[in-house]
Amino acid sequence: MADSMEGVITTSDSEPTVSESSKVVNDIKANFALLERAVTQFDARFTLRALRSISSLRKRLTASVLAEAITLAYPQGSERGLELIRVTGEDPSNIPSNGKTGKVENGKKGEEPIPEIDVYLSILIMVYLYDSKKYQEGAEFSSDLVDSIRELNRRTLDTLGSKAYFYFQLFHEGLDPKAPSKLSPVVDIRVKLLAALRSAVLRKDLDTQASVTTLLLRNYLSTDDNNQAHLLVGQTQFPSTAPNNQVARYFYYLGRIRAIQLAYTEAHEHLTSATRKAPSNATAAGFYQASMKFLVVVELLMGDIPDRALFSQPKLEVALEPYFRLVQAVRVGDLQNFARVVQQHSSSFVKDGTHTLILRLRQNVIKTGIRMLSLSYSRISLRDICIRLGLESEESAEYIVDKAVRDGVIEADVDHEKGYMQTKQAGDVYATREPGEAFHERIRACLALHDESVKAMRFPMNQHRLELKNAQEARERERELAKEIQDGDIDEDDAGGEFEGL
Repeated sequence: MADSMEGVITTSDSEPTVSESSKVVNDIKANFALLERAVTQFDARFTLRALRSISSLRKRLTASVLAEAITLAYPQGSERGLELIRVTGEDPSNIPSNGKTGKVENGKKGEEPIPEIDVYLSILIMVYLYDSKKYQEGAEFSSDLVDSIRELNRRTLDTLGSKAYFYFQLFHEGLDPKAPSKLSPVVDIRVKLLAALRSAVLRKDLDTQASVTTLLLRNYLSTDDNNQAHLLVGQTQFPSTAPNNQVARYFYYLGRIRAIQLAYTEAHEHLTSATRKAPSNATAAGFYQASMKFLVVVELLMGDIPDRALFSQPKLEVALEPYFRLVQAVRVGDLQNFARVVQQHSSSFVKDGTHTLILRLRQNVIKTGIRMLSLSYSRISLRDICIRLGLESEESAEYIVDKAVRDGVIEADVDHEKGYMQTKQAGDVYATREPGEAFHERIRACLALHDESVKAMRFPMNQHRLELKNAQEARERERELAKEIQDGDIDEDDAGGEFEGL
C-alpha cells in the first residue's frame, strides 16, 4: 500500500495529486516514447519535440529527478545507468529499484535503452550541470559524450548530437582560462570541433554541420582570430535546411566578420537577417539585444542614423541605452560629446565586442558635423568649421571638407584662397533613383522571407504515398460498386449513399 502511494500527496479535499517531481519524471518518460517513434519511423520531428520540452523541464530538473528518470530507462545493475547517476551527484545505492532486472534470464540479458534515449538523458544531465555551474564535471562528461556520438554514427542521433556539441562548447567556455593547459580552454577544443565538422560533412549530417559551424565561428571570434573565421566561411557551405535558430546564429557571426573587414553593406544585410530570425519570446532576448547592438554600430558606420523608435522597445530600452547616447552624439556631429560617451561607456562597449568598431566612428562624426553645417549655412569659413567641430587646425578642416566633397557626403565647393565652404543648392531627392532603390530592397527582403518560410515547412514523411493508397482504394471501391450495379446485385438508389460518401 505504501509503495502504491509513493510520489503522491493528498490535498484537503482527499483528492490525490501527483507531486512535482513525479510530474517531471513522467514528462521525461513521455519523451522516451517520442524518441522511439523517431527511430522506428525515421522522422526527426519527434526528436525535435523532445528537445523543445527541455526549456520547460530545465527549471524543474534536480539530481533526484534525473536519477529516478535514469532508473526508469536502464535495467537494474546497468553500468551505464549507474555511471549517469553518479554524474548527477546522487548515490546509486539510495535510488529505489525500478523492478527491471539486469541479470540474464532465459538466456536474454536485461534490455538496454536505445542510444537516442541515452543521449537525451545525457543532454538533460548536461543542462543540470551547466545550470549548477559545474563546468569542470560538465566539460569532461560532454567530451566523452560527443566522442561516443561520433562512434555510433546513427542518423537518428544527428539532432541530439548538435545539441550535445552546443553544451560541449559552453562548458569549455566556462572553464577557468588559467587551467593547467598549454592552450586556453576555448582554443583547446578547436581540434575536436574541426574533426566533428569533417565527419558531419562526410556523413551528410546537416544538423551537426550547422551547429559545429556556428560554434567554430563563435570560437574564432572569441579569440579575435578573424582571418581564420573568414577562411572557414569561405571554405565551407552552411546547410540550407538548417534550423532557424542556427541560421540566425550563423548570420550574426557572419555579420560581425564582415563588419571587421569593413564590408558594412554585407554586414548590415546579415545582421538584419539575424534580428529578423531571432525568436520573439523573452528567453532569446539576449541574442536579439546583441544583434541589435552590432546592427546600430554598423548603420552608424554606413552613415545612417537608426530610428529613435528602435530604442523604445521594452527588450532594448535598457540594453541599448549607451548606444542611444552614442547615436545622439553622431547624429549632431558633436565630436566632444562623442569622445565623452565612448569614455563613459567603454567598459560596456568592450564587453559587447563593439569597442573597436565604435572607434572607427570618429571620422563619421566629423562627416556628419560637416553635413549639418552645410545644411545650416550656405557659406561658412573654414575657421568656424574648425571651432565648431573641435579640430586641430584650419588645414585639417580644409582636408576633411575636401574629402567629404569627393566622397559625396556634401554638395559644396571649397574656396582655398578665401578660406570658406560654399554649399550648392540641394536637389529633389524624389527626382533620383534613391526612393525606388529603397522600395526595391524592401520588396526583395519580403520575397526572401517568403522563400525561406516555404523552405522551412516540414511535412510528414511518405504522407503522399498514404494519400495515393487511399485514392487507389476509393477507385477500386467505385469500380466494385459499378460492377455490382451492372450485374443487378444492387440498385442505384441503394448505392447512392455509398457514392456520396466517396
